Amino acid sequence: MKPRVLFRKSLLVRYMLIVFAALVIWPIIFPLASILYQLTTDYTNEAKLKENIYAGGDRLEKRWHEEAAALKDAKEAAIAQRLRELKREFPKADLFWVDQTGRTRLMLPERPGIPRQWIAGDSIAFMKQSFNGDPFTAVAFIGQQPEQGFIVIQVPRKLMVSNASFDSAHVFIIVIAVFVLFIASSWWFFYRLRSRLVHLEEAMTSPDGSGIPAPVEVRSSDEIGQLEHAFNRMIGELQLSRQRQREEEELRKKLIANLSHDLRTPLTTIRGHAHSLQQEPLSDRGMQSLALIDTKVGDLAQLIDNLLSYTLLSAKKYEFHPERTDILRLVRASAAGWFPVWEKEGFEVNVDLPEHPLIWEVDPQWFARILDNLFQNVLRHAASGRYIGIRTEMRAGREALVIEDRGPGMEAVSQGKGAGIGLTIVALMVQEMRLHWEVASNSGGTITLMYPKN
Repeated sequence: MKPRVLFRKSLLVRYMLIVFAALVIWPIIFPLASILYQLTTDYTNEAKLKENIYAGGDRLEKRWHEEAAALKDAKEAAIAQRLRELKREFPKADLFWVDQTGRTRLMLPERPGIPRQWIAGDSIAFMKQSFNGDPFTAVAFIGQQPEQGFIVIQVPRKLMVSNASFDSAHVFIIVIAVFVLFIASSWWFFYRLRSRLVHLEEAMTSPDGSGIPAPVEVRSSDEIGQLEHAFNRMIGELQLSRQRQREEEELRKKLIANLSHDLRTPLTTIRGHAHSLQQEPLSDRGMQSLALIDTKVGDLAQLIDNLLSYTLLSAKKYEFHPERTDILRLVRASAAGWFPVWEKEGFEVNVDLPEHPLIWEVDPQWFARILDNLFQNVLRHAASGRYIGIRTEMRAGREALVIEDRGPGMEAVSQGKGAGIGLTIVALMVQEMRLHWEVASNSGGTITLMYPKN
């Protein structure tokens, strides 16, 4: 079914029909145009003959011979009278009469170039001069007998209608007309083709709110129509894929949320029993194992908390309440909470913050969570540097918060390195609070910098 439809409505077939029509019309256009032109010319000439008494040389000459034949055996007065009547009928023509003796008997009007007495040489010269000349000249013997003399009528050719012929100018006009018709047909064919392609291009480059273009209306079954069908099928597959992606994302978020909730209870129980064991007499090795259990349980609890936070942030369900906040006061409070941990790990802590307030539009709980994640990263991955510095500096005309460590850098392999979900949470939060966040890391340490966007 599909190949048959394509052949019947193929763009190639349609254009070949245009070319074929142009080739077929050439052999018949010239004879047809010649016939039509001749019919038109004959009709026009006939109409002009009725309007112009001087039109048509054959018609005028036939009339003149009929008038001469009607004067057979007529008296001189009758001949003169008839010529005067014909002069009134043909006022712009010149008429004269030569009798049987060669004498010019009557000229209407008088003309100096006409001989008064004709001889053989005058007759020959007159006939030679008048043959196909201007004016048109018709000579007829009276009564159709030379013995009675002859009468002459002369008409300027500008008063006569000449029969037009089918010449090269008409051929050129017809060629131009056919050529223009072919160009116009080709232009219209490719104009519609281009319009459909442009419409398809606009549909491809104009996605809706979901980022997927809308389907296009298919109005033909030609090659472009097949392309539009394929485009619509692709749109349908993309929409199904996007729907499956949403469903999988929702399922993943739900799974993480449920898993985080279900793991909190056993972790609380394990931590409670570990605390109880600390009250019992244990060997040094037992105490070390118990401390390790407590540390790992804390890490796991932190990971679960991060997973839950990430799920809520991704779903836009994490409560967000921005307000004007003194960032430096918040940083000092958070650093004070982490100071015992850093001191226990032997960190050199350098907090160099100015005394004046630094007001940013942030959610205090979100920003405290960002600081906790950054400090936790320093403790886990930069503990070998035994240093953390907190200060401010000017960046892009704004006062920025800087957190620095002297660890091996983010590219180094760390025993405590995980999936990086803590930094992912930081990235989501700073983006939501419209903060600019930069991280520069090398083997000499890592510098994290934040300041509000313009």
